[in-house]
Amino acid sequence: MNAIRVLLVDDDLHIRRLLHSTLERGGYEVIEAKTAAEALELAARHQPEAVLLDLGLPDRDGLEIIQLLRQRTPAPILVISAREATDHKVAALDLGAADYVTKPFDSDEVLARLRAALRDRLAVQGAAPIVNAGQVTIDLTNRAITRGDEEVHLTRKEFSVLQQLAQHPGRVVTHQKILEANWPHEADRRVDYLRIVIRNLRQKLEDDPASPRLIINELGVGYRLIADL
Repeated sequence: MNAIRVLLVDDDLHIRRLLHSTLERGGYEVIEAKTAAEALELAARHQPEAVLLDLGLPDRDGLEIIQLLRQRTPAPILVISAREATDHKVAALDLGAADYVTKPFDSDEVLARLRAALRDRLAVQGAAPIVNAGQVTIDLTNRAITRGDEEVHLTRKEFSVLQQLAQHPGRVVTHQKILEANWPHEADRRVDYLRIVIRNLRQKLEDDPASPRLIINELGVGYRLIADL
């Protein structure tokens, strides 16, 4: 399984340790930020799949951070805050937060709400949570890939490219769109990078990588995942 990366933003060390432990127990990969500036830098650099955000940060108001994060990542943002007032909750949700959990919180509830936010993101993107392509099953919610009865281990970049194709099964995804999503900070986004990842995916997923039937090249345009529709 390819662990879902979560950005945890809180200046309270005790809360960060508790949430870090909770998230790791849930099978997530965790990166931490203590300030708004650090959170924005990590969000842009690491492209997390979800963000857990405290509103009481030392360098910027948390409501402003929601707007700035929205500009850097499509990841769902779960606010975890001691602010219980309804107007704070409404403001956070109106600004783009996916959910709002008040402190003190129940760890299992945080995990459940995170899973729900990730499922909702897939639904908004129009993607089915599970995509079948021949013997290959792609579980987008849990980031698990199986081929027959065996789990397939992909690198983060390999999964990210496959995920983009699986979100548009049967349709061509252009080279440019894949490169922009997966190499966002490369000034020179070269198709060579993508070809290497596609070659690795075919080695892991295809019956005959030399004659691919699942990941098809549309010459000069992009790639298409042939899924069971």
